[in-house]
Amino acid sequence: MPPKSKKKGKGAAVKSVDTSALKKFLKRYEHHCAQCQSFVSPTITRALKKCIQDGSKYLKIILSCPETTSDGSSPVLLRPLLMTIRDERYMLATDLCLWGVPLSNQDVASLAILLELRGRTSYPFIKLEAIDCEIDIWSMERLGKAVQYSQLTSIILDHNEFRDEGIQSLIQGLEGNLKLVSLSLCFCNLGPPSGAMLGKLLAQSAISELDITGNHLQCSGAVDLITEIAEYAQKLGTEKPSEEASSLAHQILEAQDQSGIHTMMSGQLTAMEIPETSPDRSSHKGKRKKRGRKKKDKSAALPGPWVKKLYLANNGIDARGKEGETGVLEFSQLLSSLIRYSEQLSELDIDDNCLGELPATDILEALTERNQGKLARLKIKVTAQISPVTFKAILKQSGKLKTSKKKRRRKKN
Repeated sequence: MPPKSKKKGKGAAVKSVDTSALKKFLKRYEHHCAQCQSFVSPTITRALKKCIQDGSKYLKIILSCPETTSDGSSPVLLRPLLMTIRDERYMLATDLCLWGVPLSNQDVASLAILLELRGRTSYPFIKLEAIDCEIDIWSMERLGKAVQYSQLTSIILDHNEFRDEGIQSLIQGLEGNLKLVSLSLCFCNLGPPSGAMLGKLLAQSAISELDITGNHLQCSGAVDLITEIAEYAQKLGTEKPSEEASSLAHQILEAQDQSGIHTMMSGQLTAMEIPETSPDRSSHKGKRKKRGRKKKDKSAALPGPWVKKLYLANNGIDARGKEGETGVLEFSQLLSSLIRYSEQLSELDIDDNCLGELPATDILEALTERNQGKLARLKIKVTAQISPVTFKAILKQSGKLKTSKKKRRRKKN
């Protein structure tokens, strides 16, 4: 009985400490809002009161405007929130979300200083959302410079129409980034020139999840975006040694190690082995060490032309552009190479793009070969103009692979 009561009391003490810190945070935030003539964000007050009641940590800070406002009411400002975080040195939050709050250049500069980790208090924000915040080109450049000195791994900048010039400013700070893995730029009014810039970013940074739904890349921009990652995936897929040859080489090497005989052939086989895929043959202990190193390298974000999740829905990828049907076919061939050879690709969304029957056939055949190659299953969304006969024939060849296709409603005579 005594140990139980001691454990319960200890938990209650921790809960009271967390609650008092959250009460101070709420009081300080309301005080700074009054000083700055800012409306108190309802999402912050609701979340803080709920955490105080439950005794839980306040991990996700959401700053948003109220749904209904009266004429002449004060706007919701970012400055009071940043002042509160600094004054209280609140180090528990990991997500900072700004929804529908207009950000001036001064606001973005203050936010960038908070995110940067150069000799100041390091706030552990790993995710930043700035949705519909009227971010301009200057703010994009300042934010890009801050990202490389922060702990951010995910950035969402949806519904900010900074166009191609804003992307160029952001990329200047993101090139060679080893921490950021997810970037979302939905409905940002991006045109074909952004495709080449984002494709270069995918090749030179650790970003593996890219969402650019609702833009205007068209065929030329989409081709520039996926060219390098598709060619890289094809190169790895075609250069990968066959399983039978690799198995035979390992059997010969193991037999020679057991017998203690080393020949010229064994040296050639050893040279042919790929270090990343070949196991260590020295000892069981050596195998464990090498596997441990592999695990560590795999978890670390390394720059390279690969992608796990790619969302290109509603980007005007069709035959209506300047390139016509040639552009759509070029895009479908590159995309087919990515589908066919990429082991990392897990999600692909090209919905709401009128590709046509021939490009759709190329994509479905690539899905079939991917399934036959026993690669990881791919979640895909596609709206394709393809005849039911062709669709059923390719689906039958793909075995258990499931693909999605919107059904057409037949008009009744």
